[in-house]
Amino acid sequence: MLRIGIIGCGKIAQVRHIPEYQENPNTEVVGYYDLNQERASALANQFGGKAYKSLDELLANPEIDAVSVCVANIGHAEASIKALQAGKHVLCEKPMSTTLKDCEAMVHEADKLGKKLFIDQNQRLAKAHIRAKELLKEGLIGEVLTFRTSFGHGGPETWSIDPGAATWFFDRTKSAMGAMADLGVHKTDLIQYLLDRKVVATTAQIKTLDKVDFSGKKIGVDDNAICIYEMDGDVFGTMTASWTYYGEEDNSTVLYGTKGIMKIYDDPKYSIKVVLRNGEKINYEVDRIQTNDKQTSTGIIDQFVQCITEDIEPQISGRDVLNAMKAVFASIRSSEEGKRIEL
Repeated sequence: MLRIGIIGCGKIAQVRHIPEYQENPNTEVVGYYDLNQERASALANQFGGKAYKSLDELLANPEIDAVSVCVANIGHAEASIKALQAGKHVLCEKPMSTTLKDCEAMVHEADKLGKKLFIDQNQRLAKAHIRAKELLKEGLIGEVLTFRTSFGHGGPETWSIDPGAATWFFDRTKSAMGAMADLGVHKTDLIQYLLDRKVVATTAQIKTLDKVDFSGKKIGVDDNAICIYEMDGDVFGTMTASWTYYGEEDNSTVLYGTKGIMKIYDDPKYSIKVVLRNGEKINYEVDRIQTNDKQTSTGIIDQFVQCITEDIEPQISGRDVLNAMKAVFASIRSSEEGKRIEL
């Protein structure tokens, strides 16, 4: 039985991590830490376990085997590295961290100490994405030439543990980055996973168009990002991330191949739709992708637990996610400098 500590007791911990740990028969959540001590205590009372007054106190407990790092973006690296140094396996929320140097330090520490570092890039585990990857390997639409992948919704202020314009997502001192890191990193990681190719260059526009903070001023982080990604092997396409899709959420990916087109999560009924070059249409009912309003199991917790109990390499390790983070940071630089950036 793995004993789990929760670091950061906000919304993502409450609706995804803790419930999924509870559903896994091989885990028990025994510790909670949050800057808001009342929040940690409330979860301990609700689910069982102990609320700790400091991160160091939680990590000093030798009975805790692994932790979920669910703090604001700016604290991911510090909490993860401290946990690794305390001998804990780590599941860290995305984005992995707020600088490439910190991301690399997390990977280095995990490798040095022989601990698992798992990153919550859960789009890889969506069933239609897994099936789509299989169909691509089978050559259903031939060689992919171009793509467009999007992730947009109305913004995190309706979902955050502290909803409204004062949410930490809008506070640059806590989040460091906006929609690009919140949503864009998901689709950046996903397109690399689906195509088995890496982003090698990016040309991006990352802007704050509409979101305002509690004072009525535009927020200090981006609410929209549009990137042109060049992949190895002469494949290229667009990645869009947005907090201003006010009508409905879009979490779709469309792949254009030499034999046809594949649309993933682009239709309310069929999670994969294929239109071949000869006009033949093939539809797949696989699943419905989860949204902020409709939470379902991500599979991340089960994968994390399996890689610890069976001592296997994490399917979504820190090292494996590094190139997606490089693409995120390169895109921010591209937008700031107004030029194409090679990774």
